[in-house]
Amino acid sequence: MNVTSSEFKISAVGPAQYPVDGLQEIALAGRSNVGKSSLINRLLRRKNLARTSSVPGKTQHMNYYLINQSFFFVDFPGYGFAKVSKQQREVWGQMIERYMLEREPLKLVLMVVDLRHPPSKDDVMMYEWLTHYDRPICVVTTKADKVPKTRWQKHAKVIKQDLGMRPGDPFVMFSSETDMGKEELWKIIEDHLGELKTLDQRAAEAEAEFEASGNAEDGVIEDETAE
Repeated sequence: MNVTSSEFKISAVGPAQYPVDGLQEIALAGRSNVGKSSLINRLLRRKNLARTSSVPGKTQHMNYYLINQSFFFVDFPGYGFAKVSKQQREVWGQMIERYMLEREPLKLVLMVVDLRHPPSKDDVMMYEWLTHYDRPICVVTTKADKVPKTRWQKHAKVIKQDLGMRPGDPFVMFSSETDMGKEELWKIIEDHLGELKTLDQRAAEAEAEFEASGNAEDGVIEDETAE
């Protein structure tokens, strides 16, 4: 993917704030402090577009990032952080569940886990929920540079087994420090996005359709007048 533009667009807390332009969306889900912001920044070749923080649970909305004027990354609030109130976790859970079930532009969920550790109970629950509703998933393991190369496959095997991964779901080991997995992940994302159209292209097509429908109506009126 040749990223020519990227920008933060909106923080949404519910459907009323979701974009209505019809652009396709790639969602990112994972526990707090797993490295989603660093993953986004590395993929987009930006340093601080998605703000990283040493304070887990800081992301409290669904953050939309517009890429190449043609699709979105949607960064979910991190789950599993104890200092967030139970009520707030329930609000986040309801927001994410509704989005996952109802959001038509959603094409893929990047489920982000830490390669250094076995999946948490929240990770397992998220994966089971996504597979139950047959959402398209790619498991991305971050911080691969912090694990010795000789132990990569052992750690990957534990994560796949603990999640109960389906054979067809892609699995990518990623490092925001070395670019490991970057091209592989972009290929998976592109395969799920399919044909992309920018906002300007969509607007031009809509205008052309409107003009075509108007010309057709004018033709009907002229025929009726002639009769």
